[in-house]
Amino acid sequence: MTLVLAARAGKITPEMEWVASRENVDVTVIQKGLAEGTIVIPRNILRKDFNYTGIGQGLRIKVNALIGTSSDRIDWEMEERKLANVEEVGCDALMDLSTGGDIDGMRRLILSKANIAVGSVPVYQAAVEAIETRGSIVDMTADDMFASIEKHAADGVDFMAIHTALNFDVIKRLQTSGRVTDVVSRGGAFLTGWMLHNELENPLYEQFDRLLEILKKYDVTLSMGDAIRPGSTADSLDGAQLEGLIVAGELVARAQEAGIQVMVEGPGHVPMNHIEATMLLQKRVCHGAPYFILGNLATDVAPGYDHITAAIGGALAGATGADFLCYVTPAEHLGLPTEQDVRDGAIAAQIAAHAADLAKGNKQAWERDLQMARARVALDTDRQIELSIDPEKSRAALSQKGAGGHCAACGEECASDVAAKYFGIG
Repeated sequence: MTLVLAARAGKITPEMEWVASRENVDVTVIQKGLAEGTIVIPRNILRKDFNYTGIGQGLRIKVNALIGTSSDRIDWEMEERKLANVEEVGCDALMDLSTGGDIDGMRRLILSKANIAVGSVPVYQAAVEAIETRGSIVDMTADDMFASIEKHAADGVDFMAIHTALNFDVIKRLQTSGRVTDVVSRGGAFLTGWMLHNELENPLYEQFDRLLEILKKYDVTLSMGDAIRPGSTADSLDGAQLEGLIVAGELVARAQEAGIQVMVEGPGHVPMNHIEATMLLQKRVCHGAPYFILGNLATDVAPGYDHITAAIGGALAGATGADFLCYVTPAEHLGLPTEQDVRDGAIAAQIAAHAADLAKGNKQAWERDLQMARARVALDTDRQIELSIDPEKSRAALSQKGAGGHCAACGEECASDVAAKYFGIG
């Protein structure tokens, strides 16, 4: 029985209790959200116990990280260190996007090591294997796609990005929309090329019930991949994006009816004046399903700093309806991320999520800020480090403070020290 069906039957499961405790809410809130489809708890029935996370309405905004090998870099030890890094800085989930080397082995290693929810994109592996065995992605078969999904589910993957909301109607809209960046989703590009070459409908859309059967068997959460997301601010809220959103909404309703956990992936590159409208549209069209956004990147002109552009957009998106932020690293649009890139991207996304939680009035977020303010007034450096999003950096920065309340970096007295020294405050 899936968590959705259990919730609808009035059952309280250990996963629901775990999430309720972490969120400091009554467990019936979690049960009701699961039953209605406004909350998901990604958890494959084959996974051992881990640090479950709830994503959706009324909960803290969560953060996802991305790791994995490619044909240009196959270094399992590095990916293990990245996993440790994202867990250390508090990410709630990660996705294995491996496309090179022993893909099965990499995924199974991550699943064995991770203490957070693990996601994947099965069509990546199906496409890579089609190249290896048949010479081309367009020679991939529908059975190849579903076999890859089944394999990932059987390994224990908790949630999967599957590009179901792509069909010929969406492609026709794309072809007439005047879009600048066409298809920027890797999975969306694979499927678009496959559909146009073979003159066949997307099997993940056409055989959606077949997909739901696999997901239901393992209680895998469907993360409805945004195959047609805008890859530039110029394309935000264009006809193709809206057409894809309408298709996603129809499929969300079918998944929810079947008792499948489902969330919807979204853009992407979105100027700040479009963010609130994008969030409201998704929630309305997709029946309140949790929104998993890739950014939002608020501008296109900051390569090398896209963790910052994503944090700016992500904070606003979270404040206006997004539930799950996928981090963006400084290497976005430039190359493969280093371990430091991964850490920087994860921390930037954590800052965005926390800022959005404050804007939404989350009590836990407000309490943490209040405790930080009190620790500063009390000159309690240990407590400040403990409460900070990046304790390692905070510890290093605070160690630069010289004797007598002067900062070693600039020679100025800190404001809190001045208050204590001259006004008797603190």
